[in-house]
Amino acid sequence: MSTNVRRLPVQAKRKHTMALEPPLGQRVALVSGASRGIGLEVSRQLASLGVTVFMGMREPGKGEKVVRSVREMGGDAFAIRLDVTKPKDIAAAIAHIDERFGRLDILVNNAGGFFDPAGRASAADIETLRGALDVNLIGAWSLAGAAIPLMKRHGYGRIVNVSSECAVRTKCGDNSPAYRVSKAALNAFTQVLAQEMTGSGIVVNAVCPGWTATQLGGSGGRPVAESAEGIVWAALLSDRESTTGEFFRDRTKLAW
Repeated sequence: MSTNVRRLPVQAKRKHTMALEPPLGQRVALVSGASRGIGLEVSRQLASLGVTVFMGMREPGKGEKVVRSVREMGGDAFAIRLDVTKPKDIAAAIAHIDERFGRLDILVNNAGGFFDPAGRASAADIETLRGALDVNLIGAWSLAGAAIPLMKRHGYGRIVNVSSECAVRTKCGDNSPAYRVSKAALNAFTQVLAQEMTGSGIVVNAVCPGWTATQLGGSGGRPVAESAEGIVWAALLSDRESTTGEFFRDRTKLAW
């Protein structure tokens, strides 16, 4: 990875830790799970607005084609090695972004997996549960924790945790218990972290993209561009309109 440093200008801060919102062309985003599907589309939409996007993927060497497709949207984009279950990957990714730009404004915790579709809570495979929590909860938690110091430096940040309506009590079926529990825990983490970040300029929300036509979701879902739009909206919430610690789908708050 290049050691050339290109630091973006930092604007004057408001009182306390709140900073002026940086222009879109100065914002830097990290999107996990960005090699395909929703993560790729979120990267494209952010880039089309001029945001610089680091696309986290487990095999960045295979990602040049998708990175080029994102750059074609108008913003700069870079593939970066990121397996959210590996602390060394997380630390290296954040350190590289800091070295390259000196800031991180947006984190989209999109990496995740769908586990145990035929599972039952009464006879769960505990290793499957551990795997679901490791990816869907602990991975997002670890990445947010690593990103926050860089956001605090400039008093501005947007963290979006990609969740699911499967975590909503009124939609809770009896299948996929590991997946449902991991996403419900992600929503709880969102609320707790948002409370901690109050007054810091860092806004934390969860977003359900809905059933989406991706490799993971199959062909029956809605277009990926529609699903990604709500995530991008949450990633770009202005200080004036921002709300924190909430769970959204299509810009509408969901009770969970």
